[in-house]
Amino acid sequence: MKHNHNHDNVRSTGPQLVPVRFEFTHPTATTVCIAGTFNQWQPEAKTLHPAGGGRWWKETALAPGTYEYCLVVDGQWMPDPLARETVPNPFGGRNSILKVASSPEAAHLDDAENLPLKNANKPKTQKI
Repeated sequence: MKHNHNHDNVRSTGPQLVPVRFEFTHPTATTVCIAGTFNQWQPEAKTLHPAGGGRWWKETALAPGTYEYCLVVDGQWMPDPLARETVPNPFGGRNSILKVASSPEAAHLDDAENLPLKNANKPKTQKI
């Protein structure tokens, strides 16, 4: 009887999914959806839930990577006002950018890269 000495044959379940929460506030919206590269630009695939007071939310899980998306508010496509980055789209509008880190630690490092540097050796200015 032969033994398989290749212990690397454990099945991979694919990329690790990361929880993502979308939030949006619009006082008169009746439907809010998300369409993007993560759902083939199909808004009906990701409908946000009303939370009262004009607030909407949706939790989902996405593989690490960079995605483009728009909110679809009562049929009108618009960039997410909470997105850090946007890019022009072929329709004359803007798409929001979502960067999903592979881990919470990677997300914190990404956030830290975008913060202004503070010089600890710089003398403090006194206010008069």
